[in-house]
Amino acid sequence: MTPARSPLRVLLLAVIAVGLVLIGGGAAVALGIGRGEAAPESGSVAAGFARDMSRHHLQGVEMANLVPERSTDPEVRQLAFDIAETQQNQAGRMQGWLALWGLPPSGGDTMAWMGSDAGHDMSGMPGGLMPGMATESELTRLRALSGTEFDVEFLRLMIRHHQGGFDMAQYAAEHAAVPAVADLAGTIAETQTAEVATMEGMLAARGGTPLPAP
Repeated sequence: MTPARSPLRVLLLAVIAVGLVLIGGGAAVALGIGRGEAAPESGSVAAGFARDMSRHHLQGVEMANLVPERSTDPEVRQLAFDIAETQQNQAGRMQGWLALWGLPPSGGDTMAWMGSDAGHDMSGMPGGLMPGMATESELTRLRALSGTEFDVEFLRLMIRHHQGGFDMAQYAAEHAAVPAVADLAGTIAETQTAEVATMEGMLAARGGTPLPAP
């Protein structure tokens, strides 16, 4: 069996993929950024979304990469594959934007780019986790499960994870000044909303109930 990728390995793979694009030339076009566009500031919606959503995505990839070793359910395995491929690709794209803009891939106050009117208070989140993200204890428990027990807990955590990222994606879709960022954010909001509906049906079919929404 293929071992699950660590978060660091996933991030490195994303960075390597972006590096290959940069080396190959035409990076701005390949990453959907118009030639000659002014780079956004570090505290902008575009940059903040790219930093925070790529981090949010990478935890989703980490959870999805646990599935091949712990689940034999074809439907769950296909879902996890789709999530891992999509979110790893999107995280690499967002990290690529930050590299093109000359901005660090991390730093700044989490979700501060959404403004005080967005209604998110991060002070009570353990370890600065963004809404929907699993705690380390939840991940430890997930890694210890297998079979149907794993499938149910994976779906519960991934539903909440998707729900937690929706507000960030919706806000960026409406407020990001860089069209490529707004477009990707809108796609993420639409795709993950559809996936939540699918996962809720899968969870119910396996006798599980969802976690409280973040």
